[in-house]
Amino acid sequence: MMPRFFVSEPPSGGIITIDGSDAVHIGKSLRMAVGDELTVCRNGIDYQCEIIGITREDVTLKVISESPSNEPNIQLTLFMAMPKLDKLELIVQKSVELGVVRICPVLTKRCISRPDNERFKSKRERLQKIALEAAKQSGRGIIPEVSDIMSFDRCVSEMARMDLGIVCYEKGGVSLRDIEISKAQKIGLFIGSEGGFEPGEIEILEESGIRKVWLGDRILRCETAPLAATTIIMFLTGNM
Repeated sequence: MMPRFFVSEPPSGGIITIDGSDAVHIGKSLRMAVGDELTVCRNGIDYQCEIIGITREDVTLKVISESPSNEPNIQLTLFMAMPKLDKLELIVQKSVELGVVRICPVLTKRCISRPDNERFKSKRERLQKIALEAAKQSGRGIIPEVSDIMSFDRCVSEMARMDLGIVCYEKGGVSLRDIEISKAQKIGLFIGSEGGFEPGEIEILEESGIRKVWLGDRILRCETAPLAATTIIMFLTGNM
């Protein structure tokens, strides 16, 4: 795959400039030179570019062509009850590869790990870097966001405003294939932590219109369930 980088500014006169650590990576690690080609992404658009200038500080690119990125046609947000932080790293990496657009850590009653947002700030920066690298590796057109820690009530409120809200529950529910997922564009997926959900939390979710689903007879670990559910959703919506 052609090297892939993300920029925040659109091309100006058909020219894109990359600076900072990405420029150093292009020149020193990848040993690219004038005439080499790479892909630059911004807001779901892929720009195929040729290097026309390179220094220690920046890389100047000429846009050869542009096309929509190969992004899913749904916006799937993963609401993840806060697991232990090493597990959250894996969840972020793999869910980005699978196509989620946002990962929101949520504090539920049975969460073992309960950092506050101040303590989570540095960890979030690392998780966002993991999301960036996963987006590059998997050919994403956007960098999915890792949010600050969210309360259960805010999670429920956000999910209720989406086209479809789904919570995976080990004690039963409908199959994902029995839900009309293909009619939804904005989907929220809620996964429990190591201890699962309190029955009262499930009641609140259902009262808010969020569908309870069951992934099968085998109880999945909290880092496996979001990846299994995301894969199924992407398959059912034609995004695999």
